[in-house]
Amino acid sequence: MRKQIVAGNWKMNLDYTEGISLFSEIVNMVRDEQKGTQVAVICAPFIHLNSLAKLGGTTVRLGAQNCHQNESGAFTGEISAKMIKSAGCEYVIIGHSERRQYFAESDALLLEKTNIALQNNLIPIFCIGETLDERNNGSYFDVIKSQLTQGVFALSAEDFSKVVIAYEPVWAIGTGLTASSAQAQEVHAFIRQEIATQYGDDIAANTSILYGGSCNPKNAAELFAQEDIDGGLIGGASLKSRDFTDIVKTFNA
Repeated sequence: MRKQIVAGNWKMNLDYTEGISLFSEIVNMVRDEQKGTQVAVICAPFIHLNSLAKLGGTTVRLGAQNCHQNESGAFTGEISAKMIKSAGCEYVIIGHSERRQYFAESDALLLEKTNIALQNNLIPIFCIGETLDERNNGSYFDVIKSQLTQGVFALSAEDFSKVVIAYEPVWAIGTGLTASSAQAQEVHAFIRQEIATQYGDDIAANTSILYGGSCNPKNAAELFAQEDIDGGLIGGASLKSRDFTDIVKTFNA
């Protein structure tokens, strides 16, 4: 069975003390909420990672928000996948919409990052999704297919089977607009079918596809009830321990 994953992305929020406090709350609150194939992940800023790894155990898994595409070298200010792994992480977000938008990360670059993450035994959470213009002009399926084809579909079947996909409707993140559960399911089903075409039905059936468009405690149940939505990549709601825990608990409702 594919995993049901709730992954919090703290983005560039929380100082060191605030991060320790929030993570401790989350660990204690979700300790008894996960069952079977459920996984809770927090993707924190780099300064938190090593300390949080010592607090989380197996209750809440740890992830980074980005990594460099090279193993090491003269890249001032960057963090390698090897460093992230050594800090106690299991996951890393690759290609978040903000990285694509603000840092002009291309699909080719994101493939390099995915490869280096896999080489260091990290699980990539590979993000894809369309802008408002692409949604409105009807090209969003083409955009998503291109992001998959130019990115993770260059991986071998063995490597791809280790990847988590996150669908981010960029137009529904922090804009006040909301994707309906039907709109989200439509795209998730499309993604799973594209995976099946590329890698076969078995791999498609076992790939976790997360929804990353302003998921919160109020809409999580309806979203997670959809056949092809396997959890969420959570932004703002992951900065509140009760909200994040309530989203995790949605799977048991």
